[in-house]
Amino acid sequence: MIKKCLFPVAGYGTRFLPATKAMPKEILPIVNKPLVQYGVEEASEAGINEFGFVTGRGKRAIEDHFDISYELEHQIAGSGKENLLTSIRELIDNNTFAFTRQNEMKGLGHAILTGRNLVGDNPFAVVLADDFCVSEGDGVLAQMVKLYSQFRCSIVAIEEVPQDETHKYGVIAGESMKDGLYRITDMVEKPNPEDAPSNLAIIGRYILTPDIFDIIERTPPGKNGEVQITDALLEQAKNGCVLAYRFKGRRFDCGSIDGFVQATNHVYEHIYKAEQ
Repeated sequence: MIKKCLFPVAGYGTRFLPATKAMPKEILPIVNKPLVQYGVEEASEAGINEFGFVTGRGKRAIEDHFDISYELEHQIAGSGKENLLTSIRELIDNNTFAFTRQNEMKGLGHAILTGRNLVGDNPFAVVLADDFCVSEGDGVLAQMVKLYSQFRCSIVAIEEVPQDETHKYGVIAGESMKDGLYRITDMVEKPNPEDAPSNLAIIGRYILTPDIFDIIERTPPGKNGEVQITDALLEQAKNGCVLAYRFKGRRFDCGSIDGFVQATNHVYEHIYKAEQ
């Protein structure tokens, strides 16, 4: 039912300079696999097979990663290293990848609007690769796709955060429908702790209905002069229904050095070593 997924990947990754001066932050490896590939694999597990990337200058490495490298494959053909390309080759063979550019950094809402031509008039997922998620059962997007099949409305993933960290996130208030599921009544982008409506913060997983594009188009710039997806979602919630889902699993903030290192350690200990 959800077959398309957008990846906004135009950001500069300034917190990882100088590493990101010439390399997209989304290509930084968690052990032996680029961060963005984990996001694509999560979406693929959820039944999604059409991927759109909203890129920017200096992001060609992402396009190259999701393309065949004939020279490399020829060099390692018949060697023990050939199987190291299995995971990415399976993604390339079984999915489609399209790219468009966001010429100016005007916020997540604007980035999603820039990807409109890649998803058309269809419900779609959005993955922010910075948020690396792991779970013992279904991945976060697979959990959300199941919810969408039931409710057919926009859904955002949320988690509880310390009250003094609400200024880093979009924060929701809502009416509890059942354990872990809320109907959103308010959303605030990066509120000060004393102004936050709760400690339930939105993370980088969304399922959006296509009417969100028209809403974004008429949404004025908000926090930091950017077009915020939270402002558009709040309007959608007031005129219809937007759900917030407290997902099952663990999230690592790989937009930060600390979170990136924690994710790397987790993958090495719990995934990489188990596969060797």
